[in-house]
Amino acid sequence: MPETPNYFDFYELPETFRPDEAGLKRKYYALSREYHPDFHATASAEKQQEILHLATLNTDAYRTLSHPDQRMAYILGRHGLLEEGKQALPPDFLMEVMDLNEQLMELEFEPDPAAEATLEAEVNALSDTLDAGIEPVLAGYVGLPTDARPQALQQVLTYYLKKRYLLRIRESLSKFAARS
Repeated sequence: MPETPNYFDFYELPETFRPDEAGLKRKYYALSREYHPDFHATASAEKQQEILHLATLNTDAYRTLSHPDQRMAYILGRHGLLEEGKQALPPDFLMEVMDLNEQLMELEFEPDPAAEATLEAEVNALSDTLDAGIEPVLAGYVGLPTDARPQALQQVLTYYLKKRYLLRIRESLSKFAARS
């Protein structure tokens, strides 16, 4: 499997969960112009191939870094933290999710708009708590010394995995909403 390119290096940015979005967009547009195939139509076939590769790299980098969830998965992946089956979540969180899933199953058999609204509020509250808890880690990551980053990345990984569980519950809830 080929190694994923370093999009942060490509854009001459530090690895961060909170990049300057306007600066990211400016860099993307500048490189889009620089690597546009039309400007290299008279170049050698080898040079045209290189330009096409750089244009694709630019598009991939921008798509990944401009989307918070994709950026987070990208950073975690670059550090080898998203390998299947190697992550463990705290038991108390798993119990909470199991409870939410049981409530979902009950709704499946006995639709109840009030219970659905309560469940949605619980999921939103849990999600808001997770977001508030991780924000200082995400914002401060870029300024951390190298030896402190692994611990921060572990916190981000736990957050990311918890958010994925909650996303699945939200998707199930939205199916209920679509049926009613």
